[in-house]
Parts: sequence; structure tokens; C-alpha cells
Amino acid sequence: MINNSKLAQAFATKKVLKVISGLNNFDVNNVSAVCQAAELGGATFVDIAADVNLIKTIRQLISLPICVSAVNPSLFVDAVNAGADLIEIGNFDSFYGQGITFSSEDVLRLTRETRALLPHITLSVTVPHTLPLDQQVELAQALVTEGADIIQTEGGTSSNPNHSGILGLIEKASPTLAAAYAISRAVEIPVLCASGLSDVTTPMAIAAGADGIGVGSAVNKLNDPVAMVAVVRTLVEALNSPSVTVPV
Repeated sequence: MINNSKLAQAFATKKVLKVISGLNNFDVNNVSAVCQAAELGGATFVDIAADVNLIKTIRQLISLPICVSAVNPSLFVDAVNAGADLIEIGNFDSFYGQGITFSSEDVLRLTRETRALLPHITLSVTVPHTLPLDQQVELAQALVTEGADIIQTEGGTSSNPNHSGILGLIEKASPTLAAAYAISRAVEIPVLCASGLSDVTTPMAIAAGADGIGVGSAVNKLNDPVAMVAVVRTLVEALNSPSVTVPV
């Protein structure tokens, strides 16, 4: 269950934009800039590291719901007490470069442990794109049984576009778009399509069946707060543009 009414309404209308600062990003200045740009640009909520001091800082800067990400369930309790509105198991992208991957069993175990600690908090869980697509679908269904409220897809970090421009943007988004298409047809909870998206592929994510999108590096890698706001606004506009219906 999504406890925040505004967030629930945004998912119901498929207008969700989550701006991700990074699971391992503890740079207060950067995270602050990203989160403030998210609010100014019209994002729905932000996703930051599960760090108590970071949460308290961001809570004073913005009024948007704050999601925190971790792969250590024990961090979530203090994070929620510090003001986090929802929690996310995942944003695994930062681990892949270290050669660390997560199996279905790993994700299910983390979900069970988290639910035992926090049975009522809104819980989002990422399905690793390193799994074959059929296993991603099976995991998503199992996660619903274990109490996940939102399923998030991923895949942008490992895609290797062969072209530049619009075609390259579509190629980069293809793994997460495929996962969103398959998973959204297998579960009845919201699906957030994340990783590797742009204003070009945002309408495709919604057409594929996602209820919203998540973006990270498209915003958090920028050094100019004005540019951050501009990107967020462009993504919000893309969410509100007519989308092509994908045949079932």
C-alpha cells in the first residue's frame, strides 16, 4: 500500500517522476542540489541514500516525499525514524561496477528481512536486470507476495547503444522498457521504470505499462543546478505528453 496520498494519486494517473541522487552518494551538496532541482522542476519524489544526517538535511530543504535506498535492511529503521516516507531495496546499479550482483534469492531475503522490521512502510523493490526477463517476472510476482508495494525496473547501466542521437537513447532504454512491459502485465501493483531513460523514452515507458519513471544520472551527474531543473522539467513534460499505446 502506498501511504502517501499525493504519491498514490500520481501513480494512479501514471505521472510519477522519481529523481535519484544515488544509493552511495553521500555528497550533501550534490544531493541537496539534486533534490531541490527535483522539487523546482516538478518531480513527484526523490530517492537518496539511507543516511540519517542526509535525510534530516534534505527534509529541511524540500517538501517532496523522500525515498531512501539501501541493500541493508537495518538501515531503514533509523531512516524512517529520521523522516523517510518510503524505502527502496535496490538501485543496484552502483554495485555492478564492483562485480556485485543480486540473485532472486538475495532480493527476496532482503525483502523479507525489511518487512519483518517495517511491516507498514511503503516498500519499493528493484528487480535486477541481470536476471533473464522471465526470471525478472517471476521475482516480481514473488515480491508482491512478500509485501512489496512498488516494483522498479532497471538496465540502463549495462546497455551498450550502437548509435548516437534518438536511436541511441532508445537502445539505452531498451532493457528497462522490456522489463516494464513484461512485469507490468504480471503484477497488479505499480511499476516504476528506471535507469537509462530520457525525455525521448519516457513516453515509451508509460506506453509499455509503467506507472512512472525514475531517473538518476540524467540529473545527478550535472554540475549546474539550473541545468538540473531544466532536465527535470523536460521529463515532467514528457510524462504529460501523449504516449503511443503498445499492443498487448
